Amino acid sequence: MNAPNTVRLSGLALRLVDDGILDEEPAKQATLEAQQSNRPFVSCVVEQGLADSRVIAKAASEEFGSPLFDLEAMNREFMPASLVDSKLVQKHHTLPLYKRGNRLFIAVSDPTNLKAIDEIKFHTGLSVEAVLVEDQLLSQAITRFLEQEDSNFGSSLGDLDDAGLEDLDVEAVDTDDKDGGGTSDEDETPIVRFVNKVLVDAIKTGASDIHFEPYEKTYRVRFRTDGILHTVTSPPQNLGGRLAARLKVMSQMDISERRVPQDGRIKMKLSKKRAIDFRVNTLPTLFGEKIVLRILDPTSAQMGIDALGYEPEQKQMYMDALHQPQGMVLVTGPTGSGKTVSLYTGLNILNTAERNISTAEDPVEINLEGINQVNVNAKVGLNFAEALRSFLRQDPDVIMVGEIRDLETAEIAIKAAQTGHMVMSTLHTNSAAETVTRLLNMGVPPFNLATSVSLIIAQRLARRLCATCAEPADLPPEVLLKEGFREDQLGELNIMKPVGCDKCNNGYKGRVGIYEVVRLTPELSRIIMEEGNSIMIDQQARKEGFDDLRRSALKKAAQGLTSLEEVNRVTKD
Repeated sequence: MNAPNTVRLSGLALRLVDDGILDEEPAKQATLEAQQSNRPFVSCVVEQGLADSRVIAKAASEEFGSPLFDLEAMNREFMPASLVDSKLVQKHHTLPLYKRGNRLFIAVSDPTNLKAIDEIKFHTGLSVEAVLVEDQLLSQAITRFLEQEDSNFGSSLGDLDDAGLEDLDVEAVDTDDKDGGGTSDEDETPIVRFVNKVLVDAIKTGASDIHFEPYEKTYRVRFRTDGILHTVTSPPQNLGGRLAARLKVMSQMDISERRVPQDGRIKMKLSKKRAIDFRVNTLPTLFGEKIVLRILDPTSAQMGIDALGYEPEQKQMYMDALHQPQGMVLVTGPTGSGKTVSLYTGLNILNTAERNISTAEDPVEINLEGINQVNVNAKVGLNFAEALRSFLRQDPDVIMVGEIRDLETAEIAIKAAQTGHMVMSTLHTNSAAETVTRLLNMGVPPFNLATSVSLIIAQRLARRLCATCAEPADLPPEVLLKEGFREDQLGELNIMKPVGCDKCNNGYKGRVGIYEVVRLTPELSRIIMEEGNSIMIDQQARKEGFDDLRRSALKKAAQGLTSLEEVNRVTKD
């Protein structure tokens, strides 16, 4: 470390000594402190009371030939505050004044502070020019700037006085060997508390996803609750970068990389016994990074089959299929239809000390004790097919494949189901019949399909009516008949409608499963082996008494669990 007597004075420091404003030793001491603390020389001199800030400003103006700008005459409303992050303002003791075209003018009290100019130029992409101002006035203006920003932040985010939010135990889950960026939270307390509050509020309201979305002039945060997105807050647009940085630090992503999507995980410990995982994904958009968090609650996988909403006969078919010594159970539906919860519920039923259970998932959403879960990783060649091959050499009893995407995975899964293993998997199809034709179109031989698949479940999630405020819906018989009810049912129906109260979301609270459960009977197997189309398979399933999604949804409406509007939203005629 340099000693003060080894420091050579130059520039403004030398001018102040030559003018008799500073003595040589204090000037050297201030220069050394500025170098060690990475702060402007003028700020160190003024803070130590070595010289008056106005006298220094006049000397600097003469030394560098720069006019002295009066900050008190500046209208703060026209300052382009959103262009420069507050951390840069504090770090470099500078302030954005105004922007003309591609040129940004910033206030500095030390004209030798070239680092400030270079870094702001890098972050804004603009041509930056320094304007000389008095240090004391600059400090006051920076304080007002930061107070105003925090005020805007707080007023836009609502009440953040929740106790313990900044101390909430949040940690990144390292799912890959990569370097994660990190910043100190000391200067980001409002950001930290806001992000923590959003995560906690999402858990409290039962949200499944959180969306942080930047736009040109606005920024919004949305929750997906009961399958529907709704806006919960709109923080200032200029805070988007800081919110994204905080979320990326929490999920151990590279905060310097903003050009490509990234994936990460966050674990939030709510208590000693309960922790919630968040799967995090970033997406570079036109005006910043959109970040979506999927909330993964382990308790959802342990809710039990009775809570899923199966009709009694459907539940029995699922249980019978699970307890067969071999065969394949396929769960189908679009993204967000509850397929994972259905599979995990089945795995929990099978999860005993006598069974060896292995799963290949992309990614593993919920950790299950006693089950060997594998994250597929295409980068290193560990895809579903390769994981399945490995499972078959691990003495398995039950195998779960996250999704059958190609012929290779389908063939290995079917081979496992034919050789004494219980196999569970998902496909993205709309119905049980379409699941069969999808596998046939992949190239799976009809004989293998007919002899390996034992049960197909197609499902959707409908919003459940609030038990507190739902009211009977007075609908004429012709409307009910048109919706699909039979005439002999009309006197037994309990059709309800949403109202809305302080305990629900627009009349709905929670969701209930809608299922089409089809067991492969000898006649259905015959149609498959003859390569029948989905229409033929669907017609035979109806003949054999298996309800389609529409019929199952109408049963839920008849029981008063959901509304006809929801039935029409999630199913087609």
